[in-house]
Amino acid sequence: MALISSLFFLNPVPVEERFTEMEITIVQFMSGSLWRALKNYFSNSGLMLKIHGLDNGTSQVLATYQLVIHRLSQLSKRELQEELGVKLPKDAFEKIFVFLQECVTNDGKFINNEFNDVYLVTIVEPIPLEAFTLQEEEVSAVKYIPYHEYKNLLAKEDPAYVPYDVNGEYGKLFDIIRQRCQVNTEERSLSLQKQLQRYSPVTLEANLTELSEADQKALGLIVKAAKIVDDIFYEQVWHSNPALRDWLKDHANASELDKLKWDYFLINKSPWSSLDENEAFLTTADSAVKLVPEATKSVAGWKGLEYRAAFPVTKPPGANFYPPDMDKAEFTLWLNSLTEEQKHVVTGFFSVIKRRSEANQDASLSDHIASSINKLPDSTFDLYSIPYSEIYRPFLTKASELLYKAGDLVSSASLKKLLHSKAEAFLSNEYYESDIAWMDLDSKLDITIGPYETYEDELFGYKASFETFIGIRDDKATADLKLFGDNLKLLEDHLPLDRIYKSTDVSAAPIRVIQLIYNSGDVKGPQTVAYNLPNDEKIVKDRGTSMVMLKNVQEAKFEHILKPIAEITISKEQRGFVDFDSFFTHTICHECCHGIGPHTITLPGGQTSTVRKELQEVHSAMEEAKADIVGLWALKFLITKGLLSESMVESMYVSFLAGCFRSIRFGLTEAHGKGQALQFNWLYEKGAFVFHKDSTFSVDFAKVEGAVESLSHEILTIQGRGDKNAAMLLLNKYCTITGPLKTALEKLESVKVPVDISPSFPLADALMN
Repeated sequence: MALISSLFFLNPVPVEERFTEMEITIVQFMSGSLWRALKNYFSNSGLMLKIHGLDNGTSQVLATYQLVIHRLSQLSKRELQEELGVKLPKDAFEKIFVFLQECVTNDGKFINNEFNDVYLVTIVEPIPLEAFTLQEEEVSAVKYIPYHEYKNLLAKEDPAYVPYDVNGEYGKLFDIIRQRCQVNTEERSLSLQKQLQRYSPVTLEANLTELSEADQKALGLIVKAAKIVDDIFYEQVWHSNPALRDWLKDHANASELDKLKWDYFLINKSPWSSLDENEAFLTTADSAVKLVPEATKSVAGWKGLEYRAAFPVTKPPGANFYPPDMDKAEFTLWLNSLTEEQKHVVTGFFSVIKRRSEANQDASLSDHIASSINKLPDSTFDLYSIPYSEIYRPFLTKASELLYKAGDLVSSASLKKLLHSKAEAFLSNEYYESDIAWMDLDSKLDITIGPYETYEDELFGYKASFETFIGIRDDKATADLKLFGDNLKLLEDHLPLDRIYKSTDVSAAPIRVIQLIYNSGDVKGPQTVAYNLPNDEKIVKDRGTSMVMLKNVQEAKFEHILKPIAEITISKEQRGFVDFDSFFTHTICHECCHGIGPHTITLPGGQTSTVRKELQEVHSAMEEAKADIVGLWALKFLITKGLLSESMVESMYVSFLAGCFRSIRFGLTEAHGKGQALQFNWLYEKGAFVFHKDSTFSVDFAKVEGAVESLSHEILTIQGRGDKNAAMLLLNKYCTITGPLKTALEKLESVKVPVDISPSFPLADALMN
């Protein structure tokens, strides 16, 4: 019996729509490709191939491989080459959806139920028919017919075609094709404009007059190193991100739409919108074009196959730290086979996980890495780890040189030590000493550079992203905040938490206030107002943490974001309580509270672990919620002890309420937004926040203190137990947009209150030039 699979080209504009039909004969339901699949992948499924495209300059080629196997892309690439003579790299394949196929054939004697992955390959021009090299025993012909005609044939259950239910899940294929073909440029431009308008442009500067001439020269070198950190972060987000960035930049002046794409990409540093639950604002049709002349047979007058580098519609939860097709089960199985020392490296901050089987095809691997992979000991597992110092060596070597030269120039001994030790860490992958040097920094020029936060790793929360913050220290504001760092031990001792979970080795935390003049790396979307580092639990245990407050960033957010939010969402009677000092002071306590509470913990079985490792991908949201709510508890505690003014009580609670709306607008996929939704809904449920008929909110001062303490106890206890299930239950219950919250957010959207700021740094630009 002969079955036919299809391959077609379509147009995104009203010109003739076509598709290529490729006939594959499957003898007794067992083609050569299926037999190879059975032999090599232990699958019991068949293969079907489709190619879709168009002839007006934006062709699309789709390959659908019906095989129930892990890591389908390897087989799909091979079959495309063997049966059509088309050889493409892995970044040409875009996985668009998975569907369940239920098929009964051979007079009801053969039942085939399987999940199928559908891949799309987007090419710039149709492949000439003579460029194909057909495997005759598998493919008898290639021809073109309209794609909608193919859909109609399937709908009519034409016996000449492999059956697919176009009214079911498989119908998504034709919906995607139609959406990509019917692009309204004007509507798309308006959509991007609205997304951009959610960010208020601000200029951030500081006074450099107190820096010596040598320090200013060093500053220029540090900014150059920070630019390299940006390059590393682009690669950490997604493997084809740098190519997409370069393409969008080069074509930004081609049209208004192209300029808008580039502007919004710069804010998000990826094709996924941070404020829209990481929804893609670009498609593969917008992506970088790559020419592969050797992909097919050469044809006179045709330069060769050009494709657009594909990216997934859904942002990869593991970013580019893990293979995109790796799941938690595979990682855990491999992890359990390793020694304790190896486990520490694999789950540590500073390594990337790769596949042995893809080493030869991975363009990101330099020759020295490929050579070292060949020397890896034999293993039944395909995964292996590479340290940052190796995988990012070309970037880190240049950045290291710049930091070392800058260290030679600066006048501050502590800054010299930081820059030199960080330069060494970039090459050795050992960051302990450089992080201690960062904590000891006492310099007018304040530098944070390296891999720190783990927000981008949404799979496990293990891997650190590179970032840079460069600022000028505000000496007066720094001196004013010494109170908070000096009282961390007092706060730890009085936390609303059972003593068994409290830390006994909390150290005073230095706090530095700076005026930010440049940032790079993991600073996409909503801007950081402060940070508490390092995150390495060993350093936290040995030395505690240090905090840096970005005062000019906080001032900009208060003026451009929080004040307008308060005017819309806070009741008239309490609106006057919203002030900058309360906003700033709570941010200080938020960062302080990252350094207290459970970090290194003892599990019920007696094993020592960390909160980060036990909570995995939910750790970031829980930690941000903890720092926020315990920070609010800490403010009230310090007031009760007479260390802060009693006059702050009302303003700190009302300012916190207004701040809830600010952070939740970041989205519920972002750690801060998720954590803030948890807090808002808990406090609202307890009656601490009150919703009024005029759609404004107020604080019930009689209930808020108890509600804050109860949530602090709940989160701290979950962390102390390392109870991931309890954390997930808490987040699932409270991380939602409830009715009153939705009303407030819609009001803010209707009057176009910005969600965050988009900073520019003229001082850094001048130094670079």
